[in-house]
Amino acid sequence: MVSTSTSTPRSGIWYFSQGWRLVSLPGIRRFVILPLLINILLMGGAFWWLFTRLDSWIPALMAHVPDWLQWLSYLLWPIAVISVLLIFGYFFSTLANWIAAPFNGLLAEQLEARLTGATPPDTGILGIAKDLPRIMKREWQKFIWYLPRAVVLLLLYLVPGIGQTVAPVLWFLFSAWMLAIQYCDYPFDNHKVPFREMRSALRTQKVANMQFGALTSLFTMVPFLNLFIMPVAVCGATAMWVDCYRVKHALWK
Repeated sequence: MVSTSTSTPRSGIWYFSQGWRLVSLPGIRRFVILPLLINILLMGGAFWWLFTRLDSWIPALMAHVPDWLQWLSYLLWPIAVISVLLIFGYFFSTLANWIAAPFNGLLAEQLEARLTGATPPDTGILGIAKDLPRIMKREWQKFIWYLPRAVVLLLLYLVPGIGQTVAPVLWFLFSAWMLAIQYCDYPFDNHKVPFREMRSALRTQKVANMQFGALTSLFTMVPFLNLFIMPVAVCGATAMWVDCYRVKHALWK
């Protein structure tokens, strides 16, 4: 199974769907196990705890709705629930990605080799340990880029009216873009492409990346399916890398 760069990049929806197929490829499944276990333990426990708290959190959030918007409460209630799920899901998926970053990078590396027929670097446990400082530095770069933007959006939730209407939409769009960055970065980082250069490259396919990130964000909110989303997203993003970016940015062929 060898993929070549395509002259017409496909949609982010297509790459996301490919992720579900690629995780089950023979020879790739063993690299999926550790990211999958980390995500199941962290996301499963986190969402179980969240659903025990929603009954108290949602009324508290709805208490900030001004009187002139009370007539829209039947619409704002589901928006409030979705907002909590989005923020909570993104926070814990970020934490899971920090923990699983070395294994996600290894999964992206092995899948790229499978898709292209290239020979990947000989990366074992010692190779992962050697690359760990670079990988963690990259995760920190993503966090520093993300944090101030997330704080501004979270502050919008405190503004009456805006916090229950506009802020959830902005947060969803921001999460979609950030998740595209998060997962597409693994193959870019494997080839030591600088973080700023990676973001510039993603902007050349912004619609596809927003589609990919939006679907990843939506599936992060869905119980049970969100347990599997990490390796699926890594595989889908790696397929996108191979088709859209590899020719220009690849370090090893």
